[in-house]
Amino acid sequence: MSLAELVTSAIRPTAVPKPRDDQIDFFGITDVGKVRKENQDHFLIATVHQQLVIHGTSFPDPEKLPVRGQRFASIMLVADGVGGASAGGEASQLTVETIARYVSSTMNCFQTPGGHADEASLLEALRTAAQQAHGAVRAEAAGRGESKMASTLTLGLFVWPIGYIMQIGDSRCYHWTDGRLQLVTRDQTLAQDLVDQGVLPIERMARSPFRNVLARAIGADEATPEVTRISMAPDIRLLFCSDGLTKHVSDEEIGAQVERSRSSEELCRTLLSMALDRGGSDNVTVLSARLIKA
Repeated sequence: MSLAELVTSAIRPTAVPKPRDDQIDFFGITDVGKVRKENQDHFLIATVHQQLVIHGTSFPDPEKLPVRGQRFASIMLVADGVGGASAGGEASQLTVETIARYVSSTMNCFQTPGGHADEASLLEALRTAAQQAHGAVRAEAAGRGESKMASTLTLGLFVWPIGYIMQIGDSRCYHWTDGRLQLVTRDQTLAQDLVDQGVLPIERMARSPFRNVLARAIGADEATPEVTRISMAPDIRLLFCSDGLTKHVSDEEIGAQVERSRSSEELCRTLLSMALDRGGSDNVTVLSARLIKA
């Protein structure tokens, strides 16, 4: 099945003016937790711009030249390493590095003269980025003789007014709009697959020995991504996290904090503190983005 066939549409697009760069409030934080010895989570928050690189000029004040163009896209990414020793951390780091390298060299090609991205090209770009990360981790594992070297990947690519959320694994993306928190992604675990197939009752999933066993991961045998398309409304708030947060903090509690918090930093630090106060049994990573009201 192609990536385009796996795309689901969560919300219809909305005609909202594109916000300026200074109207977007981004923040991300990661912590080793209270049990693990190493933080195998990595994250990335970035914006993609067209840029003028000046190699020489007779202009008396080069700093006044417009070297950076308008934002084309925003990127939010969480990668949670899987595997023993340091292999998981290296897998997630390699995943982030590969995605960042691909985005920086390729994404500007998908902006059309009218200022809109071609969706088919964007979907193909996401698929290629995931394939490159998957190939890089597999190659590294083979070179080191590692049998378990993998990472989750949850990536948000936002080209106003549409967002594309690509997931492999169980790191999550939520969005808040119209006063309600919604889980955008689906945990790609064996337990969730059993629930979806009607084999495991949903009320028993939390106690299932398969609840943390990934069905898909970058570097694993199966790494087919799922993509969800969402629209960007003026009140939208986005939250990305590794499962180190959701092991300790419920969706209802996350929603309450999203509604209550006044900034992305406040939200991320509050949710991290909640996870740590309740045991911090895993690495915890939380990213947030919201639009700042004019």
